Amino acid sequence: MKRVLVLGGTGFVGRHVCEHLVRRGCGVTVLTRRATHARAVQHLPGLTVMEGDVHDETTLRRLLPGHDAVVHLVAILHGSNAAFERAHVALPRALARACLASEVRRVIHVSALGADPATATSAPSRYLRSKSQGEAVLRDAAQTTGGTGLQLTVLRPSVIFGSDDRFLNLFATLQRVFPVVPLAGAEARFQPVWVEDVAEAVTRCLFDAGTVDQTYELCGPTVLSLRELVRLAGRSAGVQRPVIGLPALLGRLQAMVMECAPGEPLMSRDNLDSMQVPNVSTGRFPTLNALGITPASPLAIVPGYLGPSDRLQVLRARGPGAKHR
Repeated sequence: MKRVLVLGGTGFVGRHVCEHLVRRGCGVTVLTRRATHARAVQHLPGLTVMEGDVHDETTLRRLLPGHDAVVHLVAILHGSNAAFERAHVALPRALARACLASEVRRVIHVSALGADPATATSAPSRYLRSKSQGEAVLRDAAQTTGGTGLQLTVLRPSVIFGSDDRFLNLFATLQRVFPVVPLAGAEARFQPVWVEDVAEAVTRCLFDAGTVDQTYELCGPTVLSLRELVRLAGRSAGVQRPVIGLPALLGRLQAMVMECAPGEPLMSRDNLDSMQVPNVSTGRFPTLNALGITPASPLAIVPGYLGPSDRLQVLRARGPGAKHR
């Protein structure tokens, strides 16, 4: 039985990853600052919740022995330069040192589509620059001479959707409240990927030594603009409203106002900067199909969780002859 340490296991993607790992017979450890954050996964058989600071290298070194692999999912979408540096660069650096010191070499790193170490200083947003730098840190640790470096697999998903996402659910909620949706970045392009496909990709990589030193782009089969995604959310929820694309200047003003609102912003100027890079497959790396996964389309999945429950829609998304997971 593989024993896997999951960093970010209480988040949206992490919860699904934990479920898939447990179904494959893995023992899973989830590190979280407060055990109450892990209520959604603590019932899973073979899963252990440990309290601690994921950013503390001493804690990582203490927990790693006895594990066979680490799945790194920690990420933020908003924040200052210092916050992005801490989450996306300093943490991978601490993790790499802790793994090498503990001789736990297998690491699955969930990055982001658009990240690339070659653009670590030139990418248009703080998010993409820091994600790129974090990848570079782990790749350096994987290239240690003598075969003693990390055994690294990098997964770069497009925007991730699922029944408990904060993306399409949010747009559906907004359309239940407001008569129109003014939208910055309306023509930005995405290739949304189902969270279940991402979780399955993580699991298959852990059990396939051939994925070491590989980078995979995790994308769905359908390219959609942000405007089309908002319309899909509204249509699926039965409350579709007119979507008004904002000119660049007004869109930036909207994002700036949202940044000043209490709580996590719905959109930030850095998000708009990230959207300058199309969030679609580049064709330069293997995809979900290379892992034996037929990606599901949001056109089939989203109505099943935003509208009336219809399990058949989920099954249809897998295509003819696809296996039920």
